[in-house]
Amino acid sequence: MVELVMVMVLIGILGAVAGSRFFGSQVFEARAYADQSKALIRYAQKLAIAQNRNVYVRSTPDGFAVCLDAGAACATPGDRAQAPGGGNNGSAATRNFCVSGVYVANWACIGRPAAVVVAVTGTGQRAEMAAGGFFFFDAAGRPFNRADPAGGGTSTFARLTLDVRSGSQTSTLNVEAETGYVF
Repeated sequence: MVELVMVMVLIGILGAVAGSRFFGSQVFEARAYADQSKALIRYAQKLAIAQNRNVYVRSTPDGFAVCLDAGAACATPGDRAQAPGGGNNGSAATRNFCVSGVYVANWACIGRPAAVVVAVTGTGQRAEMAAGGFFFFDAAGRPFNRADPAGGGTSTFARLTLDVRSGSQTSTLNVEAETGYVF
């Protein structure tokens, strides 16, 4: 009987400690947002190669969006890249960020959850992650800064490294300078 009570007490303690980790979503939000952002940026690069054109990634502190127009304004429906699965994740943050007058559910776009903080590490690419920031991929999949001329052969894009944090969880998102590889 004493052994049974001790086992039940131990299971209760482990359940209380482990349960709080599994029921709190803040720990997982950084990883989920980083993974979804990586997939969206990879999609933009693949779309540029497949369509043999420049594809723009609107990259602001509040989220990422894939656009087909210069400057990444995405002002009209034809300027917005359609999400690969037919729709974005539809979270509250995405619903607030992916708007053009109204929420656009089929736009390749993702909003940053409130509990997530995104910081640029190093000195490069701060303009690309500012309000109104963007970078773009050319038809060969190479990344270019917003200041680089579209159709120009020389890129001033330096490696983009972002730390995505939520609670105690930190994930890193990188876009390589020469190849555009996203990891």
